[in-house]
Amino acid sequence: MSSEYGFDRFHLGEERASRITLKSSTPKYSMKVNIERCIGCMSCEVSCKKEHNLPVGPRRMRVIQVGPYFIKKGQLKTVYLPMNCFHCDDAACVKACPTGSMQKRADGIVFNDPNTCIGCKSCIHACPFGSPQFNEATGKVTKCDYCKHRVDVGLLPACVTLCSTDALWFGNINRISTIDREKTARKLTEHLFGFVAPNPSQMGTSNVNDTDNEVKVG
Repeated sequence: MSSEYGFDRFHLGEERASRITLKSSTPKYSMKVNIERCIGCMSCEVSCKKEHNLPVGPRRMRVIQVGPYFIKKGQLKTVYLPMNCFHCDDAACVKACPTGSMQKRADGIVFNDPNTCIGCKSCIHACPFGSPQFNEATGKVTKCDYCKHRVDVGLLPACVTLCSTDALWFGNINRISTIDREKTARKLTEHLFGFVAPNPSQMGTSNVNDTDNEVKVG
């Protein structure tokens, strides 16, 4: 198994990684979307449907288009936002499920067990984000589970591996948070002090999804 579930794309120095999450603790997984990079190519949707053999209709990953709208002097802008399940800590879908088929794992992944799902759609009505989808072909509910069958063997979710612009990040939530803060600090340094901060890889800190660095996926 590759290091930390295949997430060697997050290049943190050993001494820094040890300060993020205790080695004995259960990792909490999260997915971050960089909407500045998303171009609406739908690769994530296609890879997800193929990975889970979904028919026309249900989409575990959905790319929402906002716009086009005018921003200034005739210039148009369109924003694309990939939306999958948010894997809420206090998941409404889990509470609403009468059979217990909707469950939450210790690592934060919310999933539906098709063996006990009766297709009552209670979870669909309970979720404020529209994540659970009804699969007419099976008569059961399907939803994003971060491709747990892949994560459990050290791979990344299918949508992350095929994102053409590297707009999707997945991994330990504490790690992603640290990377976010370091990238923000780098931008602020450039803005406030007028010089380009060193590349994080040269500083022994984290870098992720930088176009000038190799990105490894599962």
